[in-house]
Amino acid sequence: MGAPLTDRFEVAVSGPAIQEGLAADTLAELVAITRRYPQPRSALLPMLHLVQSVEGRVTARGIEACADILGISAAEVSGVATFYTMFKRRPVGDYHVGVCTNTLCAVMGGDAIFERLKDHLEIGNDETTPDDGAGRTITLEHIECNAACDYAPVMTVNWELMDNQTPESATQLVDDLRSGVEVHSTRGPRICTWREAERVLAGFPDDRADEGPAAGPASLLGLRIAREHGWSAPAPDRDGDAGSPADTMQEAAETSDATDDASAMRVDRSGSGTHGGKDEVDE
Repeated sequence: MGAPLTDRFEVAVSGPAIQEGLAADTLAELVAITRRYPQPRSALLPMLHLVQSVEGRVTARGIEACADILGISAAEVSGVATFYTMFKRRPVGDYHVGVCTNTLCAVMGGDAIFERLKDHLEIGNDETTPDDGAGRTITLEHIECNAACDYAPVMTVNWELMDNQTPESATQLVDDLRSGVEVHSTRGPRICTWREAERVLAGFPDDRADEGPAAGPASLLGLRIAREHGWSAPAPDRDGDAGSPADTMQEAAETSDATDDASAMRVDRSGSGTHGGKDEVDE
C-alpha cells in the first residue's frame, strides 16, 4: 500500500489540498475514516461524502486530498466520483430534492410532479434555485428507483423519503423548505441540510436514526394477506431448522411498530400543511 497513513496525512496537510483551503481538521477526519476498514482504499466512498459535506460537492482539492491519503491517483478517485450519481461535481443547494421518474413512480404521477416542480421553482433538471440569502436553496433532480415502490410516487429530500406525493403536495413541500418550516420525512427523521446529510453518510452520526417509523403497512401488506389466508412458504428440508421463512417474516410483521396503527400510513404534517398526497393507502 505504500507509505503509512500517518505519512500520507503529513503529505496531504503540506500539499496543495491544504494550501488551497481544505482544512486540517477535515483532512484528519478523512484519515480517521480510513481506519475503519482493513484496506484503507475501501474508505473512498465515505471520504467523498465527507468532502461533499464540507465543499458542497466533490471538488478537485477534495479529490487530491483523498488520493494523497489513500496513496492512489487522482484519476482513480475521479473515476469513482463520476461513476456514482450521489457524488456531485456541481454545487448542490441546501436541499437536494429528487423526484423518482422510474417506471412505477412515473406512471403513478412522478413525471407530472417533476414537471410541476420545474415550473414552480423555475429551474431545470440538476439545477439550483438562486441564493435567497437565508440558506434555503434547492437543487432539483429526477432520480432512479428509490426502492419504495409501495409508496409511489416518491420523492427524496437530502436522501430522506417523502411518500405518496402529488404535484400539490410536492410544491407545498418545496415551499416549506424555502420558508424555513421544519419538515419531516414520512418514514424518517426531520430534514436536515444536504451538507449535514452528507456528513451522516460519511459515517458521523447525528443522533436522529430513531426518529420516525422504519416501516409501514404498505410494505407489509403481503404478509398480512398471507396470514389472513393461512398461506406460508414451504419449510426448508434442513434438519433442526427453527421455522419457515414465512413464520419468521410473519413474526416480524406482528412485532413491527407500524403494523398496528393505520396512522403509520398517514403523511407527517408540518406547521403549514401536508407533505404527502394521500391520507391513506387503500388496502
